[in-house]
Amino acid sequence: MKPIRVLLMVENVALGRDHRLRKHAAALVAAGMQVTVICRKDPANRENPDVRVLDYPAGDGVGKLGFIREYAWSLSAAAVLTVRAVFSGGVDVVQVSSTPDIYFLLAAPLKWFRRRVIFDFKDLSPEIYQARYGSADGVMYRLLRRFERASLRTADHVMAVNASVRSVAIDRGGIGSDRVTVVGNGPWLADLGTRAAQPALRRGYPHLCVLVGMMGPQDGIDLALAAIDHLVNKMGRTDTAFTFAGIGDYVPEAERFVEEHGLAAWVSFPGWLTRDEVYDLLSTADVGLEPNLEEFVTPVKAMEYMAFGLPFVAFDVAETRIIGEGASELVPTGDVVAFAERIDALVRNPERRAELGAAGERAVRQRHSWDRQQVPYLAVVERLGHRKHVTAVGGTAA
Repeated sequence: MKPIRVLLMVENVALGRDHRLRKHAAALVAAGMQVTVICRKDPANRENPDVRVLDYPAGDGVGKLGFIREYAWSLSAAAVLTVRAVFSGGVDVVQVSSTPDIYFLLAAPLKWFRRRVIFDFKDLSPEIYQARYGSADGVMYRLLRRFERASLRTADHVMAVNASVRSVAIDRGGIGSDRVTVVGNGPWLADLGTRAAQPALRRGYPHLCVLVGMMGPQDGIDLALAAIDHLVNKMGRTDTAFTFAGIGDYVPEAERFVEEHGLAAWVSFPGWLTRDEVYDLLSTADVGLEPNLEEFVTPVKAMEYMAFGLPFVAFDVAETRIIGEGASELVPTGDVVAFAERIDALVRNPERRAELGAAGERAVRQRHSWDRQQVPYLAVVERLGHRKHVTAVGGTAA
């Protein structure tokens, strides 16, 4: 039997920077499938030589009109590359990722030729828009809801990143529960293990707190910084370094806040780090920070902390509680003073840090690791891919 040919498409991040997509691609290749990825250009896109990458120059937008131009450009570029993928290697299954939920426009025509479609539903575009612009009304918000529903209904199957997002898919998409599978976003077990701490990463301080990941306006970075401001300037804890590792739209605003509040001696923004650099950082840190306020978002930062036995402080929102309960200190939503106080308490208490860290690492190994999550993922792709092949043998597929 021919290998299943899978096309993965994502708009807002390159393959080299998308942890989830890299895991998808690697799992598919290991299962003997042929994998092509369409995404924006990045030097790290070709780290896996077994994955064919068709990429295009990014055109990042700023503001609502800028985002519209960005999406129009990426949709046009992806359309050309999709045609190339179909005619140069073939496609049996196409997987499109949120956000933004625009690639159903490319997936829908492929269904006419009996290609099977998966929607990887990992973020909620309307909620991200609301968090970014403070509005759950207007033309743009309603358009995002329509795009989301179209993406859900176009898909033969939906991969939801957590149970909350699965409920949204069923309720807002109006699709049957049998068409939605939860596929989490935990780390590979092979990436875990004891690493030696790197004292230089503490920048001369006795303690280190870290935040690792994307930093957009919806990610609560402002709340984490407000907590640090309280911790340093009100509580007087000046023996702790804070490293915010990653990229995102909110970084310039965060850097301004640090300068304006006299926190530059303690807070640093090293930018995007390699995987090994991130792992060194997590192996050295004392406390992780997860300031997300979104109920439906899977706390990927939290799972990375847990994988390395790193306790973390977070706001008590639904998915963070599900993932991190027993491995974290949860505080009332939006309470930056409580957030600061819990950081202080953990820094002071190595025994509590060790207790929470051990519980987190145990939870990742037993429940959240990608090694476990890839099982239902591969099962869905194989079922859809084989269905396409069977249909083709029957004479009705292109």
